[in-house]
Amino acid sequence: MTTWWCEHALIDGTVERGVTIDEREGRFVRVQSDTRTPSGATVLQGFTVPGFANAHSHAFHRALRSRVQAERGSFWTWRRIMYRAAEQLHPDNYHRLARAVFAEMAVAGMAVVGEFHYVHHLPNGAPYQDPNAMGQAVLAAAADAGVRITLLDALYLHGGIEGGGHKKLDGVQHRFSDGEPDRWVERVGRLNPSPGQRIGAAIHSVRAVDPDGMAVVAEWASAHDAPLHAHVSEQTNENDQLQSWLHCTPLELLESVGVLQTRFTAVHATHLTEHDVALLGIHNAFVCMCPTTERDLGDGIGPTPELVRAGASLCLGSDSHAVVDQMTEARAVELNERLRSQQRGIHSAPELMTMATTSGHRSLGWDDAGSIAEGMRADLVTIDLDTPRLAGSPGDLLVEAAIFASTVSDITSVIIDGKTVASRGLHHVVDVAAELNACIEELLT
Repeated sequence: MTTWWCEHALIDGTVERGVTIDEREGRFVRVQSDTRTPSGATVLQGFTVPGFANAHSHAFHRALRSRVQAERGSFWTWRRIMYRAAEQLHPDNYHRLARAVFAEMAVAGMAVVGEFHYVHHLPNGAPYQDPNAMGQAVLAAAADAGVRITLLDALYLHGGIEGGGHKKLDGVQHRFSDGEPDRWVERVGRLNPSPGQRIGAAIHSVRAVDPDGMAVVAEWASAHDAPLHAHVSEQTNENDQLQSWLHCTPLELLESVGVLQTRFTAVHATHLTEHDVALLGIHNAFVCMCPTTERDLGDGIGPTPELVRAGASLCLGSDSHAVVDQMTEARAVELNERLRSQQRGIHSAPELMTMATTSGHRSLGWDDAGSIAEGMRADLVTIDLDTPRLAGSPGDLLVEAAIFASTVSDITSVIIDGKTVASRGLHHVVDVAAELNACIEELLT
């Protein structure tokens, strides 16, 4: 059994002092507040919160950080650069890159990642000898980095919407496609996750998957009680094309074929109608906002207050990894809304913390994580309160301080499933900066 003593800790939404936490076999077995430091306990000085959940990631996009900032354009011009990186991936370099990216997430306090995985095959679209070579490389990378993972394996069949229908795959898109939904089902059934890993499903988007394919993925997810994610209404262009073709919104189409089920997460959901918002609320769906990426790509600002009022649960993702920092993502949800509404305090700091922790874990199928309570997975992230950013923070407003002032630089300790994986910006196994330098240079040169 391991024992920690926390100067301050977030327990059931309340900041408590002098919290003693016992762990056995990766789970909390006792949590007590207002205690003295027990003999032999590891002291966590500062403010300790549950492990964060990164509900939406494309690991290989990390290679684009900074490299896409010198070019003007839009999401669609950025996508061309991203496709060039996707062309260079193979199981070995993807494993090295993903391991470094997941280790960067661990240093940032992320205990679990939802990897939206769609680069499946050889550059010509033919399967590897092991059809899941790329997926298994990603799973192995998460294990090496010490983070849990839900591999959201994505169906991708078409090259976009054009002229009243789906168009053929083009170039690197052949790597993404299994050709038929049934082949996707067969391949996903052969994935072999390890402990701390789960397999979920993903529909890439309405521009890449037809209604029949969506229905197959929804049926598979329902039969396996698995999370089901989809990119939804990230760009107005996508909405306009579908409206011209099928006279509905992306969410209306997804709802019509049974996709909006209990474990469904709409990623981005930036450009929604009132009816779209109502549908997500009626189905108690999750919505994963990725504010840094949505700003970076010029996507827009999603209707987060309306979604919350309707009954949807918000969670957070780093998506393209322009930044890997859940406090930055959390406060961006509120700060974006302040710009849109010209009002302050729309989403409270405790609500934003829930988005970064409990809701994100549930979106990925980890209902037993995201809070510091008996029986839950032993994930702890400790934030130093004596840094220039947080010095002077009042003890009763530590959640506000963490969300609105801290960064990953303030994190001193990261514990995942009872094991310390990172301390003071350094991963205990992976030299994050060195590995990122090496594998990104290899990938893009």
